[in-house]
Amino acid sequence: MNILIINGPNLNLLGRRQTDIYGTRNFETYLEELQQLYPQHRIEYFQSNCEGAIIDRIQADGYSVDAIILNAGAYTHTSIAIADAIRAISAPVIEVHISNINAREAYRRVSYIAEVCRGSIIGMGLDSYRLAVEAVAHINA
Repeated sequence: MNILIINGPNLNLLGRRQTDIYGTRNFETYLEELQQLYPQHRIEYFQSNCEGAIIDRIQADGYSVDAIILNAGAYTHTSIAIADAIRAISAPVIEVHISNINAREAYRRVSYIAEVCRGSIIGMGLDSYRLAVEAVAHINA
């Protein structure tokens, strides 16, 4: 199975940014562990701080991958354009958040992408991505 993980703004700073919320591990190291845990899947990774680049990648791969795991970061709470891009593709999208967005600031409790995603996994730290891979495997089984 081909899975694309897309991370949005500031997630390139994992391990250094607000470690009390996001932990001390960087995503690249975690990705290697995830790929080793699931050698039967091809797990690709893309990160951008730019909304348009995220939309471009969703559109470019949304018909060819088996699933997308998306942590849109702050764009979760602002981007109708990303939601529209998800609506346009055939691959199922799983929304992921490292922190529990429902236990944070009020504006973070609104997700413009949740209604167009197959499901959401929030608040489980980096393990949210592993849980999303498991979910995708069951969806496509």
